[in-house]
Amino acid sequence: MLTARILCVGLLLVGGMVAMPAQARDISCRMTYSLKGWSLFYQTARGSGVVTCDNGQSLRVSIETKGGGLTIGKSEIHDGHGRFAGVRDIRDVLGAYATAEAHAGVVRSSAAQVLVKGNVTLALAGTGEGWDLGIAFGKFVIKAD
Repeated sequence: MLTARILCVGLLLVGGMVAMPAQARDISCRMTYSLKGWSLFYQTARGSGVVTCDNGQSLRVSIETKGGGLTIGKSEIHDGHGRFAGVRDIRDVLGAYATAEAHAGVVRSSAAQVLVKGNVTLALAGTGEGWDLGIAFGKFVIKAD
């Protein structure tokens, strides 16, 4: 009788462990991108990129930025790199990130900024060409292609 009870309790425990979902863990995702745009009080840019994650997921994306402020210029990022944090699935990278930036550059320029969307953060860095000067606020939108 005691052996039967121990066996039943053991089966319930094993069955409970099988039914328990695994805890989701953050995955490491990176993005390579290019971006081209202009600003004259209103700021806009468009581009494309590829997001790859350490769990093997990959996604082609389109990028669009819009905003405004005291800004003027024209620029192009050729070799942009982004690093995401707080991602559980590659689709978490999609959406609109809030931006705030101060920028200045002539001919060869570089840019770096950190963007936030809920629990997900995106650190961007890139080099390119153009000229720009100002302070701008807006959004950086990533969409699946």
